Formats: sequence, C-alpha cells, structure tokens
Amino acid sequence: MTSDTGAETKPFQAEVTQLLHLMVHSVYSETDIFLRELISNASDACDKLRYEAIANPDLVGDLPPKISIAPDKKANTLTMTDTGIGMDRQELIDNLGTIARSGTRAFLDKLGEAKDGNNLIGQFGVGFYSAFMVADRIVVTSHRAGGAEAWVWSSDGGAGFDIAHADEAQAARVTRGTEIVLHLKGDKGRYLETYEIERIVGAYSDNIQFPIELKPEDGEPRQINSASALWQRPKSELKAEDYAEAYRSITGGFDEPALTLHYRAEGRQSYAVLLFAPSTKPFDLLEPSRKGKIKLYVRRVFITDDAELLPQYLRFIRGVVDSEDLPLNISREMLQNNPQLASIRKALTGRVVSELETLGEKEMEQFKKIWGAFGAILKEGLWEDHERREQLLKLARFTTTAGEGRSLKQYLEGLKPNQTDIYYLVGDGLDRLKSNPKLESARARGIEVLLLTDPVDALWTSAQLGFEGKPLKSLSQGDVDFSLIPLLDDSKKDESTSGADEADIIAAIKLNLGDRVTDVRASQRLTTSASCLVAGSQGPDRELERLLARQSRGVGTKPILEINLHHPLVTAIPKAGADAADLAFLLLEQAQILDGELPEDPAAFAGRLNRLVVRSLHSHPG
Repeated sequence: MTSDTGAETKPFQAEVTQLLHLMVHSVYSETDIFLRELISNASDACDKLRYEAIANPDLVGDLPPKISIAPDKKANTLTMTDTGIGMDRQELIDNLGTIARSGTRAFLDKLGEAKDGNNLIGQFGVGFYSAFMVADRIVVTSHRAGGAEAWVWSSDGGAGFDIAHADEAQAARVTRGTEIVLHLKGDKGRYLETYEIERIVGAYSDNIQFPIELKPEDGEPRQINSASALWQRPKSELKAEDYAEAYRSITGGFDEPALTLHYRAEGRQSYAVLLFAPSTKPFDLLEPSRKGKIKLYVRRVFITDDAELLPQYLRFIRGVVDSEDLPLNISREMLQNNPQLASIRKALTGRVVSELETLGEKEMEQFKKIWGAFGAILKEGLWEDHERREQLLKLARFTTTAGEGRSLKQYLEGLKPNQTDIYYLVGDGLDRLKSNPKLESARARGIEVLLLTDPVDALWTSAQLGFEGKPLKSLSQGDVDFSLIPLLDDSKKDESTSGADEADIIAAIKLNLGDRVTDVRASQRLTTSASCLVAGSQGPDRELERLLARQSRGVGTKPILEINLHHPLVTAIPKAGADAADLAFLLLEQAQILDGELPEDPAAFAGRLNRLVVRSLHSHPG
C-alpha cells in the first residue's frame, strides 16, 4: 500500500467483473448507449451540485453546471467533462470501484424521503462501466466542489484500478467536476466523428436539462442539445405552438396533432406524460410488428422506444413518458416484467382511452380525424382488450345504412319497436355491402345496420359483444327473425306460400346441391332477391371463414342457402323438370357472387347460365 499522496492500485469489488459482463452482453445491445450513460451521470452530478448549492451558493461560483464532449482523433480519445459536484478520493473509490454504493444512491440515502430529491434519483457508477464497451482504458479526473484536491482514477477494465493525486496539468483542467477520458478501441473510431456524437445526443440526451457542448478539434464549441424537457414543464407555461413544435420534434411528423395529452402522475409513482394522436396515418402503421412509438425516459434520459407502454391497438399514439422511479440501467428483459412499468401501462392506457372518449363527445371534428385515420387500429382493442371493450365500443364510430360516423349510442336512439339487437354486416367493400341482399328485410323495416369493411371487423365481431344490454348480431349468421318489427309499408307485407310448396322447393334444391351447402331454408332476410348464403349459429361468420381460408386456417364449414319463397326463380323449381338442377345451382352461385366470391366452377356456372338463357329464348321466340 502506498502513501496517501502516491498512486495506489486497488482491486475492484468482486461483483464488478460480473457487472462488466452484464453491461456489455446483456443490458446494452448497442454500444451507442455508453454515451447516454456518461451524459446521464454527468447530469446527475450537475443535479447534485445544484441541490447542494441551495445551502452553499459558493459551490457554483462563476462556473455554471454544464457538460462538454471533446473528440481527439490524433490521440484516439473521447473526453467528457462536467462541471458538476465532482468526487474526492474516497468517492472515486466508492463510486467507480464498487456497485452497491453508487454516488447518487448514497446521496439519495442522505436525502431520505425529501420531496426536493425526487428528480435526483440515479444509478451513478453502474452505467459508467458501459464505457468499457468502446474503450480499453478509462482515466477519470475529478475535483469535489469545495474540496482542496483533484484525484485521478484509471483502469483498463481488468482486475482493478489505480487511484492517485492529479498532476499539475490535470488539476488545472478540472477545477470542479469530473473529466472522463476514453481511450477508444481500434474499431470504435466512429465515436470521434462530430456528426455521430450529435446523432447520439439528439437521440438519447436532447432533453437533458443542462447544456451539452461539443468541442470539435477545429471550430468553435457549440451546444448540441435543447436542454429543455418540455413534458416536465407545467401546462400553464406552454402554448399551442410549443406543443406543435414538440410534436414535430418527438414524432418527426409534419401534420398537426389531433389530440395532445400532457399531465403528471403523482402518488405511488411519479411520471410525466406528453402524448399525441396524429391527424394523419403514418406509413408504418400496418407493419406486422405492430410496435408502438412511445419513448420511455427516466429522469429526462432516453431509455427505449420499445417498452410497450401502450397496447398495440394504441400504437398510433406518439410521445414521451418520463419516469422518476425506474432505474436508469433497466434492461429490456426487466422492462417486460417490471411491476412499476406494468402499473404505468395500465394507468396510461386507461387515461388515453378516456381522453379519446371525451374528445369524441366534446370535439367531434378532432375525433373524426383520429377515427378516420386509426379507427381500424382502435377496433383491434375490441378483440384484445377485454377490460375496456365497453369503453372502446362507446367511442367507436361506424358507417351504417343510416349514415357515416355513427356511434352505438346514436344507433340505440333509433331502435325500432320490438328490436332487441344491434345488427351488422361484415364484408370487403362498402358498395358491395350496401347492395347485399341480406339487408333487404332490415331495410324494409327501417332497421339500421352497421356496415363493417375493415379486416379486423370479422375478428372482433366473433367475440359476441353487446352494448348497453343489446347484443350485436350478424345478418349473415344464424337465424334472424324480424317478424315482430313492423314494416315501413304494410302494403308490401309478404303472403306466405303453402307448407307443401315450401317443403317441395327446399327438398328439390337440397337434392340437387347435395353437400355443397349445410342446409336450405326459407329466408326472413330477403324481400326482392332470390337467395343468399349465411353461416350457422355455431362456428365462424361468413366473412371470418373467408378471412381464415385465405390464411389456410379455415375450418371448411359449408354455408346455409337461404331462399326467398316469393321469388319467381325459386317458385319455378318444382315445375322446372330438367332445368331444376341448373336453377338450384344458379341460386347458390349468384349468392356467392353477391358475397364477393367466385363460383366453385366458373365454367360450369357460365354453361348453366347460357343453357337457361337459350331455353328461355326458344320458349319465347321473337
């Protein structure tokens, strides 16, 4: 052991080797993160100086807290300097030689539960080791504010480190705060490029509240961060243009936000929230990964934009969540299982859905922009989010037979006498749905029908949902009974055919179609068309079956053919003789075409149609 004034070699704490391995191989997958960590530590040191200066203003003097970065290509070094609180000899040993007692943690222990310390929570001394991902030697010179001496800590990342008095030149450079010199590995030269430094600072540390100054080898020093975390400022200080600028900065968007949500959560957890709903659809919204774009910060330090802070059906929401409580060195694996983050996710999701609901009630034009761009995405939540289905159904807007942008609340206000269900029809195009024969009987009674054309509609409707006690019911699945709902025009009331005729017709069609359909039955859906295809009450609806079939996941359920017993094509079948088979197949195939499908055998369909037309021409010669 050397004297107090000489250099001394000390071993790392036993856990440091394990920590180094963790930082390089587990916690951080990208080496860029080292700069974020060092800036974060420097910011913590400036925070500590500012706090201690409340009681002792002389600590700051005429040297305000700031952070500087200086690349040196000739020496192959990257130097980071802060004018923060600095460290004395023992603090260097404790903070950079051990894990359990990081400087900021010890500082917070001293503060206890003091409210003024909420913004000073940190893990100084842990993220520092990530610098060994890019450097094969690190030299730290530090001078504690109010202290008499500067000290130097140095290590090559091996078994230990050296601690010594600073020489005259080092002491002259560091009059307060800390200087970290990274002797970069041979393949890490890109971190000496000014554009690379600016890119990393812009991505990870732009909102550090202290100035970050870049000192290029040639040229004047310049500040490269905004040094203002807008989401941490009170709403009363901000104007609409401030939010618009923040929206463009955070999201990279060029449109105006349709919804801005800015608040601070206090209580068991403290975090600031600044979220935006765009008014136009981004190009990557429908990517298979369905990843969100919420940036997670911890005390103004960027952590990740992959923390899944909102469910996937809210992935169009952009913005920032800045936690005061999460550890800065949190890994991706920890993010998935962290109970604090789970609590934030739940609260944040509830707040966003509630804000959308409020917007839909109070600012309909703004909500219309959101629903127009992201309605199909929001409807994914009707399938995925059991807890909030009622809320999501409440804010959902639909195109119906009564108009566009209709809510289910509006639908219920227009229920017909004896109507107990909310009716919908799913298909792949609005025009095709509007002309679908399954709408005929509902239209004759003035019953409003939801016309659902998004691919996700086939999925969420299969969950058999209801709204305010009224079940949602498909017009293309199961039995539909409109007999108790009055017609708009009583003079068009259908007269039933005789039981014998009905039985004969159904039997003839079944005989000719065989196993191509599950059943043939009289329809209550049709008034003018001859036939339609529906699904049974069990199993997938027609559109869902088609969707699954396109993905080779269909169950191959045969449809039910419903026939209009008052249509001439149907009533002609028992007396059609040799043409009965062609007429039966024509009923099936025209129903397929009206549903957007091709007949199973288009050539046979064309032949049948031609034969019937030719026979009709021969029986009615010109």
